[in-house]
Parts: sequence; C-alpha cells; structure tokens
Amino acid sequence: MDFLAAGDADLTAVPDPAVLALAAEHDCIIVFHDFQTMPRHFAAFLRAHGSSPDLILAPQHLAIGEAIEELILIWAASEAEEWKSGIHTLPL
Repeated sequence: MDFLAAGDADLTAVPDPAVLALAAEHDCIIVFHDFQTMPRHFAAFLRAHGSSPDLILAPQHLAIGEAIEELILIWAASEAEEWKSGIHTLPL
C-alpha cells in the first residue's frame, strides 16, 4: 500500500476530472475530502469510462489517525479487485 498526498503528486490545482483520469491510469484509489463536487465528477467519469478505482470520501472532521486506521483496515481485509467503481465514506 502506497499513499501519495496531492501536493507531493503536483495535483493541488488539478481539476477533479483530471485527478480521476490519472488515478484510473495508475489504478489508484482516491481518498478525498470534497463531498460537494467529487462524487458528481466520479459519476460522470464512470459514465464516460465504464469503471475506475473507488473513491473514498473522508470528512474534514475525521481525525487523521482514525482515517489511517480505516484505510489500513481496508487494505488488510480486502483485495484490490473489490474496490472498483464505488464511492465509500469514512469511517466505514
């Protein structure tokens, strides 16, 4: 399991659809805070492309430690193939 922050990946000012395309290209699940626009962009991406790695939404108020524990649990208890074309909200 690898984590890459948006700033480290030079994605800070990149539009949501481009982030989704990049994640799909690299088969990466995205963890995002944007509950307003990202689900809409994700749905449009699925309509246009058929599938994508999942989108996981983490509320801003969720403690970072709890978010990390949730993500480690997901990684340990499932296979990558189980995380396709869905939207999930932390905590699970």
